[in-house]
Amino acid sequence: MRGLVKKLVGVVALFAVTATAVLPNVSVAAPKNEFKVAWSIYVGWMPWDYMAKEGILKKWADKYGIKIDLVQVNDYIESINQYTAGKFDACAMTNMDALTIPAAGGVDTTALIVGDFSNGNDGIILKGTGKKLADIKGQKVNLVELSVSHYLLARGLGSVGLSEKDIKTVNTSDADIVAASATPQVTALVAWNPQLSTIKAQPGNTEVFDSSKIPGEIIDMMMVKTEILKDNPKLGKALVGAWFETIALMAKNDAAGMAARTAMAKASGTDLAGFESQLKTTRMFYSPAEAVSFTKSPALVKTMDYVRKFSFDHALLGQGAKSVDVVGIAFPGGKTLGNPKNVKLRYEPAFMQMAADGKL
Repeated sequence: MRGLVKKLVGVVALFAVTATAVLPNVSVAAPKNEFKVAWSIYVGWMPWDYMAKEGILKKWADKYGIKIDLVQVNDYIESINQYTAGKFDACAMTNMDALTIPAAGGVDTTALIVGDFSNGNDGIILKGTGKKLADIKGQKVNLVELSVSHYLLARGLGSVGLSEKDIKTVNTSDADIVAASATPQVTALVAWNPQLSTIKAQPGNTEVFDSSKIPGEIIDMMMVKTEILKDNPKLGKALVGAWFETIALMAKNDAAGMAARTAMAKASGTDLAGFESQLKTTRMFYSPAEAVSFTKSPALVKTMDYVRKFSFDHALLGQGAKSVDVVGIAFPGGKTLGNPKNVKLRYEPAFMQMAADGKL
């Protein structure tokens, strides 16, 4: 699952390249034909598993004369650490984790596919008498620290005039959060699905804030190393083509769509009803045009400003980071947040636009 406690890899100097353009003149490597892509289980990433098992990914890879090895990594953060260290060419991750692990570690990374955003998959729960978010003041809050849960908590607190000084966080793994919720000493929690649904269903528990209140801020993507994508555009085309073919099938209400969702549900450890309930709180971009529009929206710049400020305040932008501007983030249209001479995270819709235009 996304959002385990971060273990920043010591690769600050790795791929340390000054860049200013969207797909910059970064260090040139010889084009290659074989690539490794990492993913981990989460509702919005189950299409990767399905496309590999059903031959869709191979079909698109064959079209461009390349081989793509899709690898499931059980520990989400470890998959990003391995990507950052050089084991993978691409990796599924959230926007915050892309900033605080590879980008902050010096690895120039591009958002190839903007797949979805959490629209209720993450939430804050109060037990007992707490019925509104302001009631959380003075409480201990169990959550996965320095994760998207922590970010959601900070955004929620700010919405009711509180800050993290008004609560105390208790680091709790996603594997333990449901068990913790059943103990009397735990009174407040932050979790994501499927654990969130289990906790919400317990008597006396009230969800007082969820990610639908901050739409578009917890984003699930497929990230690719910028120099790999620049030197090997066939990889970008194959991944994007396979992705949108798969989710178009997944979205259908016919027998084929139900079969695809059922297979994804089983692979993620739930049944069709459970998987579809999670999809309801996930804003999937089923068409490439939707994904492109979201990526080009000024709202994305605002979101990443929130994310980078949270990350800096929690010392997640690298050792010795003296400013929130230490890592540059590039957006379509030439907009940049942070240091334009140290851009390490890029939102580039070009390949999704090819899919929207039918040019893959």
